[in-house]
Amino acid sequence: MSEQFTFDPKLDFAIERFIDAPTRLVWDALTRPEHLKEWYMPKAWGRVSRAEMDLRPGGIVRIDIVVGDGREVPNLGCVLEVVPMKRLVWTSMLFPGYRPAVFDDVPITAVMTMESVGAGTRYVFTALHRDEADFEQNKSSGFYQGTEIAIDQLVQHVMAMR
Repeated sequence: MSEQFTFDPKLDFAIERFIDAPTRLVWDALTRPEHLKEWYMPKAWGRVSRAEMDLRPGGIVRIDIVVGDGREVPNLGCVLEVVPMKRLVWTSMLFPGYRPAVFDDVPITAVMTMESVGAGTRYVFTALHRDEADFEQNKSSGFYQGTEIAIDQLVQHVMAMR
């Protein structure tokens, strides 16, 4: 995955933010469970009930959420690439240890990149989808909107960490 992927607007979306904080803080907010619990789920929609990350290829990404009606929704994936303070890639299409995943949700591969810009950080979250049907289903389900809200919460959380 260390090679650049080709962004396809029919299959993928990207959200970019400039965060007026050092990359080290953005990395911590993205990779430390205690921080993920603070920003990952749009607060009006629910909360993170459990977060776990093993930052190595094949490692676990678990971010379980509780939605507004109290139902717990597990989210389990596999880390594909880790370049500290630059790039984190994980997918829900695989379980930890590269085991094939079985689930009811739309799978994505998430690519998060960070770049130091002056004293701040340029952060880009990209969601890659299998096909146009998955992409459209994620857009209509509120996933894109929820991701934008969560990234805004990430920015606020990182600013509070300064």
